Amino acid sequence: MTFRRFAFNNVIRNKRLYAAYFLSSMFTVMVFFTFAVFAFHPVLSGSGMSGYVKYGMYTASAIIYIFSYFFVLYSMSSFLQSRKKEFGLLMMQGMSIRQIRSMVFLENMLIGLTATVGGIILGLVFAKVILLIAEKVLIIEKTLHFYFPVQAIILTLVSFIVLFFFISLFVSYVLRSRKLINLIKGKQQSKGEPRANIFLTVLSVLLLGLGYTAALLVKGLSVVIAMVPVIIVVIIGTYLLFTQLSVYLIRMLKKRDSIFLHKTNILLLSDLSFRMKDNARTFFLVAIISTVAFSAIGTLFGFQSFLTTEMKDMNPNTLTYMANDQEKQDVALINDTLRERNIETEQEHLMLHYYKIGNDDEVLVVKESAFNRFAGLIDEEPIDLEKGQLKVVEFAGVAFSQSDELLNKTVKLKTGSLLEPKELVSSRALSPEDTYYVVSNKDFAALPAPVRKESYYAWQATDGKQHIMGAMEKLYGQISSAELTSRQYEVYRLNKMFGPVMFVGLFIGVVFFVSAGSFLYFRLYTDLDDDKQKFQSIAKMGLTGKELKKVLNRQTFILFFAPVLVALIHGAVALTALSHLFYYNLFLESVLVLSAFLIIQIIYFYIVRFYYTRQLEAAIG
Repeated sequence: MTFRRFAFNNVIRNKRLYAAYFLSSMFTVMVFFTFAVFAFHPVLSGSGMSGYVKYGMYTASAIIYIFSYFFVLYSMSSFLQSRKKEFGLLMMQGMSIRQIRSMVFLENMLIGLTATVGGIILGLVFAKVILLIAEKVLIIEKTLHFYFPVQAIILTLVSFIVLFFFISLFVSYVLRSRKLINLIKGKQQSKGEPRANIFLTVLSVLLLGLGYTAALLVKGLSVVIAMVPVIIVVIIGTYLLFTQLSVYLIRMLKKRDSIFLHKTNILLLSDLSFRMKDNARTFFLVAIISTVAFSAIGTLFGFQSFLTTEMKDMNPNTLTYMANDQEKQDVALINDTLRERNIETEQEHLMLHYYKIGNDDEVLVVKESAFNRFAGLIDEEPIDLEKGQLKVVEFAGVAFSQSDELLNKTVKLKTGSLLEPKELVSSRALSPEDTYYVVSNKDFAALPAPVRKESYYAWQATDGKQHIMGAMEKLYGQISSAELTSRQYEVYRLNKMFGPVMFVGLFIGVVFFVSAGSFLYFRLYTDLDDDKQKFQSIAKMGLTGKELKKVLNRQTFILFFAPVLVALIHGAVALTALSHLFYYNLFLESVLVLSAFLIIQIIYFYIVRFYYTRQLEAAIG
C-alpha cells in the first residue's frame, strides 16, 4: 500500500469526524461560488445600475474567504485533538514526524479539493433557484437567466485550492515532535478539579451587567459613542463567563448535596464541570460569532423596516405633485394615466402661500378649510379654529421641524392685528418639508399679499392600487421625480437600493451561524472516543440505558445551548440598543430574527444529538 493510499484510507475511516468538516467546507465554498456567479452574471456586469450590487458581492466574498481560512484552521485543530491515540500508535509503529506531517498534509488537501469541487457542483445544481431568489430580493427588472459560470468556477477553484494548500502546509508544519508527544500524552495527564477564580468570576458578572446597562440606557447618537466600549466590555465578560463563572456555578451546585446526589446529577455535574472548562474557548467563540450573525441580520432587517416605515409616513398620499411651468399638461397626464390604469382616486389641489415672518423667513400659512380637505384624504381628524386663533403644524414623526421657532413668532394681518400661536399640532396632511401655520378662513382672507406661491396636488387611491407601479413607471419617464412623488414607488426604490445589502448580509450571517454550529459539532465529537470508554465503564457499574440517555440528553443540551443562549441575550440587547438609536421599536423584527435562528439551532441540535447518542449506545451495547 502506497503512502498516498494510506492517507486516503485514513480519511475514509474517519468519515464520522471528517463529515462535518467536509460538509461545512463545501457549504462555504458553495456560498462563495454563489456570490461569484452573481458578480460575473452578464445581466449584472453589463448594467450600469449594478455597481453597488457587484461591490457588495465582492465584499461578501472577501469576508467569507477570510472567515473560511480561520474556520479551516479551527477544524484541523479539532481533528488533531481527536486523533491523539492514532498519532501515538503510528509513532510506535515507526512512522517519523515528517511522515505524519506529510500524511496530514495529503489528507487535508484531499478533503479540501473534494469539498471545493463538491461546493461548485452543488452551487451549479441550485444556481437557478438562487438566481430566482436574488432576482426578487435585489428587485432587478431583467431576468437573471442561468448561464455556465466559467469565470466563477475558475475563481472559486483557484481560491480554495490555494486556501487549503496553505492551511495544509501550516498545520503540517506545526506538528513538531515535542508538541506531538505532548499531544499524545495529553489525555493521560490529570487535569485536576476545575476551579474558578473568585475575583474573575465577580468581574464577569460586573462587566456583563455594566455592558448591558449601558447598552439599554443610552439613546440617540449616544448609542454610537457607547458602542465600541460596550462591545469590548461584553466580549471580555463573555470570555470570563465561560472560563470562570460557569465553573463556579457548577462547583456551587456540587456542594449542595440535595442537588448533587439526586439521581444521576452526580454523574452529570462531575462530567459537566470538566466539559465546561475544556470547551470554554469554543463556547466563547460560538457565542461571539452567533451574536455577530444575530446582530448583523437583525440590524439589516430592522433598518430596512425602519426606513420603509419612515418612507410610508413621509409619503401618506398615493401621489403628490408640486407644479412647475407645465402644470396643466402634467396634471392632465397624471389624470389620464390613472384613468388608463383603472385607478380611482380622490384629488385635492391647494395654492400654497408663503409669507415673510420674523427675520425675513418665508413661512407657509394654510387656511383651515384647505388643511381639512387634505387631512380628509388620509383620514385624519379635521381641526376647528375660531377667528384670531393660530396653530403651528409639524409633520408627524419628523425630528427636524422648526416648531419651536414658529411658536415664538407672530403673524401680522392687513388690519395690523397680530396672531400668536397657542398650540402645536402633528399632522401628515401636507408636505413634510415645511412646518407651517394654520389660520381660520376669515383670518386667511385678512393676510397681506404672499411673497411666493406654489401649486400643490395630492391624489389618494381608493381602488386599483395594484396598478400604481405601472402608472408611476410611465409618469416618471415624463415628469421629474423632484416634482412627482408616490408612496408605493418610493418604497419600491428604497427596497431596490437596500435589497443587495440585505441579501449580502443574510448570506454572511448564515455562513457565520452554520460555522458556529459546526464548531459545537466538532467539540462534541472530538471527545466521542473518550465518552465511549467512560460510559462503558459506568454502564458496568449499573447505569441503565434510560439513565444513560437522560444524562446524555441533559449534558448535550447544556453544552449545545449554553453559548447559543448567551448569544441570544447578547443579540436581544444589541437590537434593543439599535431601536434606541433610531427611536423605533424593533421588538417584532428582533423576535422574528432570533426565533428563526433558535428554531434552526434546535433542529440542528436534535440531528447531532441523535447520531451522537446512537454511537454511544452502540459502543456500550
